[in-house]
Amino acid sequence: MRYLSPCTLDDAFNLLATHDLTVVAGGTDFFPSRQRHELHTDILDVTRIASLSGITFADNRWKVGAATSWTDIVRADLPAAFRGLQMAAREVGSLQIQNSGTIAGNLCNASPAADGVPPLLTLEASVELGSTRGFREVPLSEFITGVRQTARTNDEIVTAVYLPNPPTGAVGHFEKLGARRYLVISITMTSAVIGLDENRRINYARIAVGAASAVAQRLESLEADLIGKTPEAVEITPDHLAPLSPIDDVRGDAAYRLDAVAEQCVRAIREAGKSHG
Repeated sequence: MRYLSPCTLDDAFNLLATHDLTVVAGGTDFFPSRQRHELHTDILDVTRIASLSGITFADNRWKVGAATSWTDIVRADLPAAFRGLQMAAREVGSLQIQNSGTIAGNLCNASPAADGVPPLLTLEASVELGSTRGFREVPLSEFITGVRQTARTNDEIVTAVYLPNPPTGAVGHFEKLGARRYLVISITMTSAVIGLDENRRINYARIAVGAASAVAQRLESLEADLIGKTPEAVEITPDHLAPLSPIDDVRGDAAYRLDAVAEQCVRAIREAGKSHG
């Protein structure tokens, strides 16, 4: 087994183009998932590539480097619409995991319960991938294709996550249900970004749910029905939850998950509305 840690993107691209490598950025899921088994794969660690870290704003959108840690996201000075993302960042494992775990690692892991995905969906994120063939950008809604499956090819590295500048005054919120506060897989989680007009009626809404389907889902029917309502008047119907397909497992059955999501949607929308002042 070889452990490779390049310092430039070009070196990383060339290594991926010529070798069979597993890309790691933080390794907070990769290494524990090996359990007691020996490693039988060569590793490409991208965390030493300076251009993959940091948060910047240009051309009316935010760029989050792929190797940016959750701690960096928590500490960043971001618009209020990003509050749900920062709340989710505080829920990723423990403080030690937040220090090492990265935004791209959370996406490439492609777990149905990945805490970062619902808030990123509400922020209409896109994923940039690079290789020796060049760069391409894929909407996050198309990047994760199934459980532990993504649109990334073997010779590509996720290089950044892009987020369009949110509407002025929009506020985000995140709700997570788990068996305990930290180091727990979500039973369900819901993220919302809400905007209000001068009469405190919703004029912008993005709602996304994780751990209730193979891939986190936007609730577009609910988003449409929220427009013109006050946060206090929100009601969730079964039709709003139609995109979801929760499973029964040791953490909760499908019916329980749907009930939890309905309550989380109400809480997230109302809490975001409260933050408008």
